[in-house]
Amino acid sequence: MGNTNGIQKTPLHATHVALGAKMVEFAGFDMPILYTNLIEEHNAVRNALGMFDVSHMGEFVIEGPEAYNLLEWVTSNNVAALTPGKVQYTCLPNDKGGIVDDALVYMLNEGRYLLVVNASNIEKDLAWITSQNKWNCTVLDKSNEWSLLAVQGPKAKDALQKLTNTELENIPYYQFEIGNMAGIDNVILSNTGYTGAGGFELYVKNENAVAMWNAVIDAGSEFGILPCGLGARDTLRLEKGFCLYGNDIDDTTSPIEAGLGWITKFDSPFVHSEYHLALKTNKPTKKLVGIELIDRGIPRNGYAIEDASGNEIGRVTSGTMSPSLNKAIGMGYVDSAFSKLDTPIYISIREKQIAAKVCKIPFLM
Repeated sequence: MGNTNGIQKTPLHATHVALGAKMVEFAGFDMPILYTNLIEEHNAVRNALGMFDVSHMGEFVIEGPEAYNLLEWVTSNNVAALTPGKVQYTCLPNDKGGIVDDALVYMLNEGRYLLVVNASNIEKDLAWITSQNKWNCTVLDKSNEWSLLAVQGPKAKDALQKLTNTELENIPYYQFEIGNMAGIDNVILSNTGYTGAGGFELYVKNENAVAMWNAVIDAGSEFGILPCGLGARDTLRLEKGFCLYGNDIDDTTSPIEAGLGWITKFDSPFVHSEYHLALKTNKPTKKLVGIELIDRGIPRNGYAIEDASGNEIGRVTSGTMSPSLNKAIGMGYVDSAFSKLDTPIYISIREKQIAAKVCKIPFLM
C-alpha cells in the first residue's frame, strides 16, 4: 500500500484517478466514493455487474496447532462448523458487552485461518486478538500484502468464468476455492460480498491487483460492468439490512441488540458470552430496526427517533434514499417497546417531526 501525508493508497489508486473517480478519505485511505453517478453504479450491481476496490480491508492469518481455540474464543459464531473452503460471518465481542469489529473467517486448512476485518479497525483488532491469545498459534497481519476486488451482481459469475477453469458454479454461497484467474495463480475466489446482489470477492497479491482489475473489466464489458465506489456499496448494503461497523454496530452495541443473534452461538464460551446470553434470555431493552419514511426526507446517522409526543426513543444509525425502492429507508436503535413492525415513529429532521414506521429488514428481498 502507498502512503502520502498519512493517507494510504491501494495498489489501484492510479487506476481510480485515471477513471475520473471522486476520491475521499475513508478509514485512512484515499478511496473512490463514485465514478460517474451513484444510482447508475448501484443499479449496475443490482441488475448486472459492478466491481469495487476494497483493498483497504484488513487480512490476518491465524495459524498454529491451537488457532481454532483462539478464534472460538474471540469470535461469536461457531468456528467448529467450519471446514476447509468455508467462510463464516462473525463478530469480535469485547469485554464490555459491545463489538470490537465484524469480520469474515475463512478456514484455509486445519490449523490455518484467514480473518478479514474492517479497514478502520485493523490496528485495534490486531491488538485485541493478540491480547486474547493464550494458545499455541500466531496472528500475522497480511493487510499490506493483499488486494481485494469485489465483483458483484447477477452477471458476476458469467463474467468471471471466462477468466478461470475453476467451476464457479460449484462454489456455494459463503465458500471459496484457491485457483488461477486471469493467468494469476493462488487467487482466493470467494462466493461472498456485502451487496446482497451475488458475486465473488477476489483476493490477490498487491502486484497483481491492476492486472486483475483490467482483466475483470474486459471480461465484464459485454455485461455492462461499471467500476463502483463506496457510495453505491453503502446504498446496496443498506437495502439488504447489512450492518456497517461504526454506524449500526460498535463498541457499545451487543450483536443481540443488532439482530445478529444468528451469528452469536453459545455452543462454547467466547469473550463475555455470559452477558450476551443473559441479554438474549431477558430480552434487550433496545433493538436495531428498519425504518421507512412516510413523509418526505432522508433519515441520517445520528438523527433522533421520537414518539408522537416528541420524546426521544432512539437514534438513526444508517439512512439513504434507496435507488432500488425509490423511497427513504434507514436503520436505527429504538426502545424495544417501539420495535414491532408498522409501529409509527418520527424522525427529527431540522427540528421537524417526519412521519415514519418500523419495517422489516432486509428492505429488499
